[in-house]
Amino acid sequence: MQNDLLKDKVIIVTGAFGGIGLAIAKACLNAGAWVLLHGRSERNRTDALAYLDGGERVEPFVGDVTRDNFAPELVEATIRRFGKINGIVNNAAYVVSSNVHDTTLALFREVLEVNSLAPFSIIQAALPHLAETKGAVVNIGSVNAYAGEPNLLAYSVSKGALMTLTRNLGDTLHRDLGIRVNQLNVGWVLTEKEQERKVGHGLPPDWYTLISPMYAPARRLLDPMEVANSAVFWLSDLLGPVSGHAIELEQHPIIGRNPEKNVDALDID
Repeated sequence: MQNDLLKDKVIIVTGAFGGIGLAIAKACLNAGAWVLLHGRSERNRTDALAYLDGGERVEPFVGDVTRDNFAPELVEATIRRFGKINGIVNNAAYVVSSNVHDTTLALFREVLEVNSLAPFSIIQAALPHLAETKGAVVNIGSVNAYAGEPNLLAYSVSKGALMTLTRNLGDTLHRDLGIRVNQLNVGWVLTEKEQERKVGHGLPPDWYTLISPMYAPARRLLDPMEVANSAVFWLSDLLGPVSGHAIELEQHPIIGRNPEKNVDALDID
């Protein structure tokens, strides 16, 4: 969908060589933005650039978000190429199955480094430039931030930490520097990685067509571009001074939902 919501704005999108991040980059381009496209490795870079077909409006950047000096180098590359920063989408994430029994401290630290600390360091490094443009940050969170699935322990905690970071900075940075910070807590989205992950968990290849309406009232999962369109909206100037909020993107309420108890709730054969 072509529009001019981000006309001539420069947006950094992390974790954008595939999935939700790539969709967000595409939506930003469609909205008139220039995009610094980050990915962790060279593997999917060529395919991502071909899909975007953004020409000189896209600048790729490859690097591990946990690496020392990653954030200042990312910001420096953006300024060198485009001269300013209007927005950041912290989308890069480490999704890994773990529970209270098998989560090692090493794994926990790694997940927190990617999902919580890297977004902080990127925002911190970009502060002077975001302040100059009165820019906006959109952190891509998860509905798991509130408690999470039993087997997504480390991931859920990391997204909860990101949500507190969003609210804290969304207050202080907006008041002190005019920078808005908000978060999208995304629900169940059908990406290639999610499809592969669920097959790896033993579900059939077409599992996403068999989802119960209890989990997907629309009888389908969210599409990455639907998340991307929302990210563009929150990056744009349409929201005025709105800052410090976490917004759920799901087909049903997350907080306070109390599904009807029927035979499906019984542990019987």
